[in-house]
Amino acid sequence: MQKDYFKDISEIKDLMNKSSRFISLSGLSGILAGCYALIGAAIAYIYFLPKQLDYSTTSPLKIEYIILDLLLIAAFSIVTAIILTMKKAKNNGEKIWDATTQRLLLNFLIPLVTGGIYILIQAYQQHYGLSAALMLIFYGLALVNASKFTIGNVKYLGYSEIILGLICAAFPGYGLYFWTMGFGVLHIIYGILMYREEKRQ
Repeated sequence: MQKDYFKDISEIKDLMNKSSRFISLSGLSGILAGCYALIGAAIAYIYFLPKQLDYSTTSPLKIEYIILDLLLIAAFSIVTAIILTMKKAKNNGEKIWDATTQRLLLNFLIPLVTGGIYILIQAYQQHYGLSAALMLIFYGLALVNASKFTIGNVKYLGYSEIILGLICAAFPGYGLYFWTMGFGVLHIIYGILMYREEKRQ
């Protein structure tokens, strides 16, 4: 009787935890986002930064193309995440838009938008050297801030992005390498781990 009581308590806690967290994130979207980042980084390296990776010495025209490249990567990643998340939510019979989703997006977007605006201000003033580091740091902060509203180890991906961004800040001439590692490799690794977890459930 006592065992049944504790089992019921555990099930209630699990149900409450799931109801307050967004659980339809797709691991496949993380893998694809990482692939998009690798492709975008390769394009930037081949066409816009053929000789060196120091943003501070890159011409304004090339910086505009690099920003466009990054925006396209972000757009593809966001659209892919929305489509796959909606598909997963539908298959699991879950709601895609509720109070939990709204809280998650709010906590994710506040650091991300703040960082994006700051990076654009720096770019407008032709201060490009720490752009990659700032992207990694603010993205990591956004993940950590939103992690309490979703399941999985999103916060650990956030911590990794922040650490990588801080290291990148010490080596600004290698920003594209660190950016590729953070948005490409780390996303793929996290996506694979998350996808394997989904398959086990």
